[in-house]
Amino acid sequence: MKARLLLDERHQVTVEGFAELRIWNVPEAVRGSAHRLKYALAYVVAGTCVLRYDNEAGKGDHRHLGAVETSYRFTTPEQLLADFWQDVDEWKPT
Repeated sequence: MKARLLLDERHQVTVEGFAELRIWNVPEAVRGSAHRLKYALAYVVAGTCVLRYDNEAGKGDHRHLGAVETSYRFTTPEQLLADFWQDVDEWKPT
């Protein structure tokens, strides 16, 4: 089985900010993760990535909020997206 793209979206969130969402179903769990999804969710403002959720091989599930990287407890794809959008809402100006 090859990796299968499940989600590939780009959303304009503000005049200067957009979100890119990519999720793949992969044949084996990415090293460091306990599930068979590979994902990269990013929020970019004025050309700078200010928020990112991903599961890079060896690091497992984690998120970057500004310059701070923390682990992320993945449960479901739906919860991943909900958590990401909540962080986007908290980051963007009111």
